[in-house]
Amino acid sequence: MPLTDLSLADCRDYRPPLPVPADFDAFWSRTLAGTGDGPAWKPVFAEVDTGLTQIRTYDVTVPGFAGQPVRGWLRMPVGAREPLGCVVEFLGYGRGRGLAHENLLWAAAGHAHLIMDTRGQGWSAAGGDTADPDAGAAGAVPGFVTRGIESPETYYYRRLFTDAVRCVEAVRGHPGIDPDRIVVTGVSQGGGIALAVSGLVPGLAGVMPDVPFLCDFPRATEISGRPPFTEIAEYLRLHRDRTEAVFSTLSYFDAALHATRATAPALFSVAMMDEICPPSTCFAAYNGYAGPKDVRVYAFNGHEGGAEYQQREQLAWVRELFAGPPSGRAGHS
Repeated sequence: MPLTDLSLADCRDYRPPLPVPADFDAFWSRTLAGTGDGPAWKPVFAEVDTGLTQIRTYDVTVPGFAGQPVRGWLRMPVGAREPLGCVVEFLGYGRGRGLAHENLLWAAAGHAHLIMDTRGQGWSAAGGDTADPDAGAAGAVPGFVTRGIESPETYYYRRLFTDAVRCVEAVRGHPGIDPDRIVVTGVSQGGGIALAVSGLVPGLAGVMPDVPFLCDFPRATEISGRPPFTEIAEYLRLHRDRTEAVFSTLSYFDAALHATRATAPALFSVAMMDEICPPSTCFAAYNGYAGPKDVRVYAFNGHEGGAEYQQREQLAWVRELFAGPPSGRAGHS
């Protein structure tokens, strides 16, 4: 496919004036401080038998937004020295957490790995096991980008970003994981969530967003040729009088804006022929990212990005990041 966005040189200079709600930080402080009257219970890590002899797998349930249960898998290498560094992974649009024996890369590399299920999603892969009780108002275009978009309070990604923060908190409290060596990552939607977490959770060891979604909503909605950003354009084509209100809501959830609050080192990836998450929107997040950062650019790839080539980069990057001694917290048997 041909280039459909800015050149790489222009992308590297692209810094859009993202609107910042006056109460942006207060909104998120209030959201994370208390999101309802859900049950006060702790994360559950229940070991399951997968038939794998070198990796321990746990079926995880974390109290997410309003205490609603969020599922996941935690995988840890057998016999590894603890406490371990942990990679927390968020999923792409439509994906579920998968089956218990899948996604072994990070545990095979010697790290703990939590993969978070995505509430209400999971239609494009097996293992979507987390419901979304707060479905938002009726009339949303099919998908999740317009679910509850009438208000920041009801928007779908308020719940999803909170779930992600709670999952990071859950692994930080796990006795076999070093709370000072937590890296968050994800592809597409997962990359956008990782960027949101980078701005909402202090003290992360690293952030690895790949071809991130949810960045620079105003431009993405205008130039994206394929879903999910097109869901917003379809919504506004129907609701012609809601443009200002919709972009006001979206400003609270723009991953490029959250990135301006980040402090942890980051390794990005961007694909220059990406029609789903246009490269300029990804660079909006990268250029504004406030912590130390680096980027791998895949000049002739679409939304698949670097795939296994980027995984190779990430394995080396995380190994170096985790090379220091653990924080000293005792492990568990």
